[in-house]
Amino acid sequence: MGQDIRGLIVITIRLPDGSERQYNAPLTVAEVAASIGAGLARAALAGKLDGRLVDTSTRIEHDATLAIVTERDPEGLEVLRHSTAHLLAQAVKALFPDAQVTIGPVIENGFYYDFSYTRAFTPEDLVAIEKKMVELAHSDLPVQRRLMPRDEAVTFFKGIGESYKAEIIASIPANEPISLYQQDQFVDLCRGPHVPSTGKLKVFKLMRVAGAYWRGDSKNEMLTRIYGTAWARKEDQEAYLTRLEEAEKRDHRRLGKQLDLFHLQDEAPGMVFWHPRGWALWQVVEQYMRQVYRDHGYQEVRCPQILDRTLWEKSGHWENFHKNMFTTESESRDFAIKPMNCPGHVQIFNQGVKSYRDLPVRYGEFGSCHRNEPSGALHGVMRVRGFTQDDGHIFCTEDQIQSEVSAFIQLLRRVYRDFGFTDIQYKLATRPQQRVGSDAIWDKAEAALQLALERSAVPFERLPGEGAFYGPKVEFHLRDSLGRTWQCGTIQVDFSMPERLEASFVGEDNTRHVPVMLHRAILGSLERFIGILIEHFAGALPLWLSPVQLMVINISQGQTEYVQQVVKVLKDQGFRVESDLRNETINYKIRDHSRQKLPYLLVVGDKEAQAGLVAVRGRGGENLGQMSLESFIKRAQEEVAHYSGCTA
Repeated sequence: MGQDIRGLIVITIRLPDGSERQYNAPLTVAEVAASIGAGLARAALAGKLDGRLVDTSTRIEHDATLAIVTERDPEGLEVLRHSTAHLLAQAVKALFPDAQVTIGPVIENGFYYDFSYTRAFTPEDLVAIEKKMVELAHSDLPVQRRLMPRDEAVTFFKGIGESYKAEIIASIPANEPISLYQQDQFVDLCRGPHVPSTGKLKVFKLMRVAGAYWRGDSKNEMLTRIYGTAWARKEDQEAYLTRLEEAEKRDHRRLGKQLDLFHLQDEAPGMVFWHPRGWALWQVVEQYMRQVYRDHGYQEVRCPQILDRTLWEKSGHWENFHKNMFTTESESRDFAIKPMNCPGHVQIFNQGVKSYRDLPVRYGEFGSCHRNEPSGALHGVMRVRGFTQDDGHIFCTEDQIQSEVSAFIQLLRRVYRDFGFTDIQYKLATRPQQRVGSDAIWDKAEAALQLALERSAVPFERLPGEGAFYGPKVEFHLRDSLGRTWQCGTIQVDFSMPERLEASFVGEDNTRHVPVMLHRAILGSLERFIGILIEHFAGALPLWLSPVQLMVINISQGQTEYVQQVVKVLKDQGFRVESDLRNETINYKIRDHSRQKLPYLLVVGDKEAQAGLVAVRGRGGENLGQMSLESFIKRAQEEVAHYSGCTA
């Protein structure tokens, strides 16, 4: 801030293109937008003032950098969704005055708001609420922000019957001012920013109703959660809804039943019953990963399912993870069913003396783990209580961290490519508030991971506070055929647990040193990864993964013996093959097996049996014609071999 030649105050605003504008008096973000152009003023949703998102009504009283946020910006979409959540709450209060509003955040692709009411909202209620939202948006109500002292805000919300809001505000430190947003008579607690008026909210839809406990605690009241979606453009919302329809068709729970892969039942909540075909798919995935272990220097191990409480206390899990652990008792001793494999692997490492020449030591385990997930969070095989990890731990020196992490990143990319995933996002999750180890150790661990990512020449995003309690981690998020991202792989640098569990090796100086422990997984939970595969391929798994690769079908009973010969030859070649000799029409059998999304159907009639041929039908009804069994085997083997590291 300076002065012009007349001595008047001059405020300088630097814009994203590097240009500067000067003003002779304080002004709002909206007024800056208007000074640039009427079109920008109409499009403005918020501002980015010195890197901080603010309302367009925010007053600028000093020199600053400023970007006008519109619907074209990612931040603009977040502001639209946050504001639409408030529009939802306003509509609910207009139609159901006795309802209390609680919390309404932005989530991926939309928002939700939780309400306390005498009954759960129905689909019919959603229709009425959405209609009211449209009416309020068309009214183009100004959205105004004001500050209020905390205690005054508590009194205010208690006075209008919003006890949940009062409880939230009461938990905020007394010296922090409370920001409130008002549109017409509706007032809500929020940090903002929000759109300048409800007329900016044009594309939204309410999706569904669910239950949710107040503050996520099952001991508290069950609230009604309303989910919605909001977009800047109608075509974006239509594309999203189309993706949702496709996702519903691909739902692994529906396909799991259709393809006879698995089922779940109430007697074993969060546990999977794998059927023969589902277990065949599981084994293909596991055996592939077992070969990966062998090819990259991992020694496969196996640890107990139940370990004494004292070990979990030493590792830090009891203090930091106890609420998610299943526990039991025997002969006056407390035990826990393992939620993860790392403490067990340290016990194996601790057997015998290790030298620096032995490092790195790489252990791998298909470890069966159990975590006490809330019942409301369970979702098919994607979120379970009993699961198996392709878990591994690398014990190494500090000097070996970079090479081990870099090698792991390359390995992970190859594995994902074999499974059909080429788009990977990398995220560095740093120290959480609840953690073990000193800040110096965390500094060292975070720096090591960042350097490994930089040397791997991959772009990455930082996730502050989202590391494990024992160390920072790199998360690997893969993108599926619908554009959804799934966090599967991870590698974590841990300086603390080896020390806590007394792991050591003899260094070059003949003294004891504590190894660094790298926790790593590529697929993560095998159950979840298989669910992702099913949805990614819509159940039409590639030949190498399909539980049943080939189905041999006879046209009449006269070809029974030939079918059996063909099946034997194919099995001898290592294919997973079945036959259908039912006394049904050939068209019925083809339709039936096509629903199973099998890669190939081999049809044989008298002509094929006499000539030693098979009539091949590909997935989707593609007629590949007659060919010799030898020719088909060569074709199928080449298709399987396309995936490196795999055999039929």
